[in-house]
Order: sequence, then C-alpha cells, then structure tokens
Amino acid sequence: MTEENNEILTLLDEEGQEHSFVVLDVLNVNDKEYAILLPAGDMEGMETGTDTGADGPEAIVFRIEETTEGQSLLVVEDEQELEEVARAWEEAYEGEDYDEEDEDYED
Repeated sequence: MTEENNEILTLLDEEGQEHSFVVLDVLNVNDKEYAILLPAGDMEGMETGTDTGADGPEAIVFRIEETTEGQSLLVVEDEQELEEVARAWEEAYEGEDYDEEDEDYED
C-alpha cells in the first residue's frame, strides 16, 4: 500500500485529452499490479463538501502493465478481476481506524 500523499497523476486518453487523478493506492493482486485512482475533481469535491454523487466519488481500477516503453495503465473492465482487486483493497484497510476527517465522508 502507498502512504496517503494525494499524488496527482495526469493521463492522456485516446483522443489526447488530459485527465488528472489522485493516486489512492497501488497494490499487488494475483501477481499483477493495480493502481486505484480517483478523478481529481471528485477529490476536490470531497475536500470542499461539494461532492454531489449519491454514493460519493467512484475510484477507477487500472492494471499496470510493463511495456518496452515503460509502464502502461489499462482500465480494468472484467467484473471478476474488479471484484478481486476490490476485495484485496478492502482487506488491506480492514481494521484500520479512521480519523475524524474520514468520518465526514461516510453515509
């Protein structure tokens, strides 16, 4: 797991548009590495209390693939793979105490 440092990562989509994400965590599941990212706008909404999503912000799971040119991030779309990563992420934080700031975001 990574320490909470709100690292910002900017990615380019297929059309060349930039999208900024907050890196929530990087973890290994079944010998594959995954990045849990939150769109930066969603993080700002949480911090300012202007998040309007019914279930709160939604993280996106990316599989980190090694290529000859470096690393590539691929959105995980397979439901079973997503469930495995989500379960591993939940288990990683199971039993952790939340500070008062975290309680503000629970519904």
